[in-house]
Amino acid sequence: MQKPHAILSLIIVFALSGCGSASDELRIVKPATDVDAGIAADLTSLIDENSRISVQMTDSPLAGQAAIDALSAGSADIALVSNNLPFRDDIATVMPLYKTVLHIAYLEGRDATSHVELLRNARVYAGPEGSASRLIFTSVVKGLGLEEHDYSFIADDSEKPDVVIIFAPISPERMAEFPEYRLYSLGVPDQINTGTALDGAVLLNPRFTHFVIPARTYGDSTPEAIVTVAVDKIIVARSNLDRSVVYELIDEILRLRPALASRYPGLFPALLGDFDASRSTFKLHAGTQDYLQRSEPTIYERYSGVAEVVVTLLIGLISVGIASLRLYQMRRKNRIDSFYLETIELRNSISEHSSPEERRTAIRRVNDLQTKAFEMLVDEKLAADESFRIFITLSKDVLHQLKTDE
Repeated sequence: MQKPHAILSLIIVFALSGCGSASDELRIVKPATDVDAGIAADLTSLIDENSRISVQMTDSPLAGQAAIDALSAGSADIALVSNNLPFRDDIATVMPLYKTVLHIAYLEGRDATSHVELLRNARVYAGPEGSASRLIFTSVVKGLGLEEHDYSFIADDSEKPDVVIIFAPISPERMAEFPEYRLYSLGVPDQINTGTALDGAVLLNPRFTHFVIPARTYGDSTPEAIVTVAVDKIIVARSNLDRSVVYELIDEILRLRPALASRYPGLFPALLGDFDASRSTFKLHAGTQDYLQRSEPTIYERYSGVAEVVVTLLIGLISVGIASLRLYQMRRKNRIDSFYLETIELRNSISEHSSPEERRTAIRRVNDLQTKAFEMLVDEKLAADESFRIFITLSKDVLHQLKTDE
């Protein structure tokens, strides 16, 4: 009778465990650019089978807003996007991954004396539709007063465009494939934070930061330092994605940092466990908040130090109170002791040779002591305890003795 129940229990356990492992398989949107797609592919391959999670890349490459729409539609769980997209309540930031830098490259020999001349009649590749580079390019040309007929977009960089405008990580190897291009600078390093138009653009777009590509980073393409802007590439997820899965994903990415840093020098060495996500376009995912607060003390730990101080002060106050009470009682005891001594001295001062007047004086003095003792008792300068009763008994005995001998 017990065996069928045991078999049924095992079936339920295996079924539940199978469901648990399936829920931890994440789908990441395939990035549209080659560099980002390569990083995403390496990320999925480096997560080993011993991890609680697994990451699979979708088939169709998407960029920017299209990748966000895929998350909202449930076609994917996480995506790698630039941190300059409009806020959406159903999307949350998991973590910043690396910085992408705005590269403005032009064919050698093209007029680059100004922004307008650089773009006039140019065949421009600015990344796929909806990408960060396409958005910033559209914003720039509006500010320059250029019309759509002054330039033209091309579908990809294989058509050898006149100007390439794209956000990408620093990658000398990839730039070496295009020796005929030079990078265009938006200023000089000494002019950063001096009120230039670039400073204004960064001020109005707080997701962007100034960035300087050092001279010779790209060999002959950068004979001098290049001033440009950078934006974080972040991992985002659906807001309702399980917080424990997000926590595990962050932990796994940070574990893989050495492997990623070896493949992409300059990108991942700065990836730390206590990363700053305060500049994120989207709200932080609950799992990210859990990870960032992992080392913070619990409410019991946070207030344990305060409790220790309070307990110490309380013990100190109790000790002071007890000491004060004992001192007060001792002072009362010392007062009654003086009555003892004076009463005994009066008794010893009278002998059989003492005159009647001396006896009457001693009797009056003992009566005065009794009166004074009762007055002090009323004023709470003496305690109505055993010591007081002993004095009263002693004084009565002395009075009786003095009156009898009289």
